[in-house]
Amino acid sequence: MHIEFSGKTVIVTGAAHGFGREIALRFAERGANVWACDILESGLAETHRLCLAAGGQCEVRTVDVTDRDAVFAFVEEASQQSGSVDILVNNAGGVLGQVGQALEKVTPAQWQAIFDVNVSAAFTFAQAVAPGMKAARWGRIVNISSGAGLGVSLTGIQAYASAKAAQIGLTRQLAHELGAWDITVNNIAPGFVRSNPTTERQWESYGPEGQKALVEGIALKRLGKPEDIAYGVLFFASDYANWITGQVLSIDGGK
Repeated sequence: MHIEFSGKTVIVTGAAHGFGREIALRFAERGANVWACDILESGLAETHRLCLAAGGQCEVRTVDVTDRDAVFAFVEEASQQSGSVDILVNNAGGVLGQVGQALEKVTPAQWQAIFDVNVSAAFTFAQAVAPGMKAARWGRIVNISSGAGLGVSLTGIQAYASAKAAQIGLTRQLAHELGAWDITVNNIAPGFVRSNPTTERQWESYGPEGQKALVEGIALKRLGKPEDIAYGVLFFASDYANWITGQVLSIDGGK
């Protein structure tokens, strides 16, 4: 299977490290015009460097994905300079430094912050790119959720599990709304991958016994890598997935 994206413009959110950086790099390697954003400027600079070193095209911008005006301005800039946004990867999200705590101790601000970055941001970006994709009568939206959205969260953070489940619901709804314009909307639910500082801290918190138990619970008996997630995104964005929409692909080594 040979996948290329020459002539396609791709937006990747949360691209300063982890899955987002890997996704941006893999698109750049395959000829896409990548527009990557995050709030972490130094990490974005490294993503930019890696994409260019791979011979790809990449523009980076510091964008708070919870700021609606900033999101629309970013999409407008990418559209004006590239002609259109063909592919959107909503990867930004996470737990925002929160840790698991008892239900009664969770504050409204903690709950809302996780929903804002994991669900509302994906909705806003979809709103921003939809007119251009409709005009082109073609588009690909890939949302990155989590195994927590299909079950329970290893973090114990109620808002995270709920937000990722909501993002999966949004994926299915948008797939039906946008399908008439040949815009597909799909979702990837990664398992646990050591991909960024947050997941490293989580991994260390389990200790040797917890780490062993986590790996033993995976059918393949090993953790995945960021590129495993990126390859799933490439498939959904490619012509090989031309008749696939509203679907959730678990990339988790088997549960």
